[in-house]
Amino acid sequence: MPSRLRSCDADFLGAFEALLARESAVDAQTESAVREIIEAVRRRGDAAVLEFTRRFDGIEAERLSDLRIPAQAIESAWAAIDDEQRMALSTAAERIERYHARQNQESWRYEDENGTILGQKITPLDRVGIYVPGGKASYPSSVLMNAIPAKVAGVGEIVMTVPAPAKEVNPLVLAAARVAGVEEILTIGGAQAIAALAFGTESLAAVDKITGPGNRFVATAKRLVFGATGIDMIAGPSEIVIVSDGGVPAHWIAMDLLSQAEHDEEARAILISPDRPFLDRVQDAIEEILPTLERAEIARRALAENGALIEVRDIDEAITLVNRLAPEHLELAVADADDRLESVRHAGAIFLGSHTPEAFGDYCAGPNHVLPTARTARFSSPLGTRDFQKCSSIIRCSPAAARSLSEIASILARGEGLTAHALSAELRNGNHSPDLPSSPKAASGSMLG
Repeated sequence: MPSRLRSCDADFLGAFEALLARESAVDAQTESAVREIIEAVRRRGDAAVLEFTRRFDGIEAERLSDLRIPAQAIESAWAAIDDEQRMALSTAAERIERYHARQNQESWRYEDENGTILGQKITPLDRVGIYVPGGKASYPSSVLMNAIPAKVAGVGEIVMTVPAPAKEVNPLVLAAARVAGVEEILTIGGAQAIAALAFGTESLAAVDKITGPGNRFVATAKRLVFGATGIDMIAGPSEIVIVSDGGVPAHWIAMDLLSQAEHDEEARAILISPDRPFLDRVQDAIEEILPTLERAEIARRALAENGALIEVRDIDEAITLVNRLAPEHLELAVADADDRLESVRHAGAIFLGSHTPEAFGDYCAGPNHVLPTARTARFSSPLGTRDFQKCSSIIRCSPAAARSLSEIASILARGEGLTAHALSAELRNGNHSPDLPSSPKAASGSMLG
C-alpha cells in the first residue's frame, strides 16, 4: 500500500524529500551496454541491427527489409479490429489533430524604425522517427500522440519502430499508424532502434529527430545520440499527483491512482488532501479494487515503492507541494479547480475537476500524453507540433539601415577584440576601404630588421 505522510509531523520534510529523490537513475551497467550497441550499429549498420534483434527479440531475419511491415499488413490490421475500435481511434485522432493544429507556429516579418526587415521562417523537419513501446504493453495511443503532431507540423517523412518480441505487432498499433498516416514501420526496438534512427544504416535513412517513450535502454540511447539527432525528452516512469478536497467519491480517486500505478513498477502515484477520513476511504478503495486488476502485481509494487497518501493542513499547502513535485500529470479534484489553476507553476498536464480523469488525457482529450517526468516539468513542456518545426531568423538591411547598425556592431565587436567582425560591419557604413591594422608578424619582422 502507499506510504502515509502528514505535513504536520516532525519528520515530514525528510520523507517528502525522499519522494522527490525517487527518480529513475541511469546505472553505469545500462549505459555501458547501450554505448556498445550504438557503436556497433554505427560501424556495422544493418548487420548489427539484425544481430541485436535476433538476440533480444528472438526474431530471425536475413535483411533489414524483412523487418519492415508491408502496407498490406497495415490495411489488414485495420480490417481486423472491430467497429468500436476503429471509431475510437478515428475520434481520438481527430481530437488530437484539432488540438495540435492550434500550436502551429507561423512565419512573420516586420520593418523596424531604421528600415531593417526582421522576421522568422518556420520550417518543418524533413524526417522524424517515432519509437513505440512493445514490451509489457502495447500503446496505439503513443502512435497517435507522436505521429499526428508531426503530420500537423508538415513533416515529410515519418518512420516508426516498434519491438515485436512475440514476432507480432498489436493490430491496434498498426491500425493507429494507418489513422495517423505512418507508412514506414520496422519491427525493431531497444537501443538498436534508436541508434539506427539516429545514424542510419544501409537500408534505413537517418532521421532529424526521435520522439516517443521507452524503457531505460531506450531512454539512455536517446540521451547518448542527442546531438547527432534531436530528441523530444528523456522520459522516466509515469507519475500522477492528485489534489482533492474530499468532495469526490473515494473509489474515483483510487482508480485514478491505480491507472498510473499499473504502467510499471516504477510508476509514482500520490494523493494530497487535508481530509484524513477521505484519505482512509481512498486507501480502503485501493485495497478493494487492486485484486481485480489484470496488472495487479505491477500496481501493487508501484504503490508500495513509489506511492503516497499525504495529509496536509489545507489546499494551499497541497499546491505548494505540487510545485515542488512538478508532476507529469496533476489532477485538481477540488471544487474550485479553475481558481486554483493560477497557483500551479509546474506540471506537465493539468486536469481540472473531478470529472476529468488523467485517463482522458492518455487517449482522447486532445493534448499530448508525451509529458515531462521526474520533475522536468519545471523547465520543459509536453510534446507538441512545435517539436517538429524549427525557426530560422530573417534579417535584411537596406543601405541606410546598414549604416545605422554598422557603428553599433563595430563598437561591440572591438570591445570583444574581434577585429574582422568590426571591419565587416564598418565596410557597410559607406567607407569601402577602411584602414587595416598592421599584422603582428609584419610589425615583428620590421623590428627585427
